[in-house]
Amino acid sequence: MEKRIAILATNGFEESELKSPKEAMENEGFTVDIVSEESGTIKGWADGNWSNEYKVDKTLSEVSAKDYHALMLPGGVINPDKLRRNEDALIFVRDFFKQKKPVAAICHGPQVLISADVVKGRTMTSFSSIKDDLKNAGALWVDKEVVVDEALVTSRNPDDLPAFNSKLIEEIKEGKHELQHA
Repeated sequence: MEKRIAILATNGFEESELKSPKEAMENEGFTVDIVSEESGTIKGWADGNWSNEYKVDKTLSEVSAKDYHALMLPGGVINPDKLRRNEDALIFVRDFFKQKKPVAAICHGPQVLISADVVKGRTMTSFSSIKDDLKNAGALWVDKEVVVDEALVTSRNPDDLPAFNSKLIEEIKEGKHELQHA
C-alpha cells in the first residue's frame, strides 16, 4: 500500500531536518508532500543563514490529516514559531493525533505540538532550549537521541537524524495505529 506523508513547514525550517527525513522516506517508496501556509516555495535555514528553497506541494487549505499516513515536523527556530500561531496548522496537527497516526517532530518542532495541546502525558525529547516548555505543557522530557511514545517520534537535533529517520520509517511501516479511529 502506498504511504503518503506530510511534512509541515514554513520559511525558516532547519534544512537538514526537512531534507534528510524527506529523502529517507522517499527512499522507502513513500510519497512525501511539503505542506505549508502558502503555495510557492519555502526557504530553509542552514549554518546560521538562509538556505535553499523547497517547493510547497500542498497548502494547509488543500489538505486534511485523512489524506496522509503520518506527519513530520522539522525544527529550526523561525519555522515552528510561525506555525504555532497558525490555527489551521494546529488543527491539522491535532487531527493526526485524533486519528492515531504517526507524528514525528525534531529539534524545535515540538513547539507546534505544545501549541496544539497534544503533549500532556507524553514522553518526549527535543532541542534542550525547549525542554522547560515541554515540561510545563505536561510532557515527560528525556535526553535521548530518539524517543517513541506510541506513534509519537521525537529527537533533539540534526545529529540525531539517522536514529530519527529510522524510527519514523518504522512507525509508518507498522501502521498499526491507522486502523483505529478517534
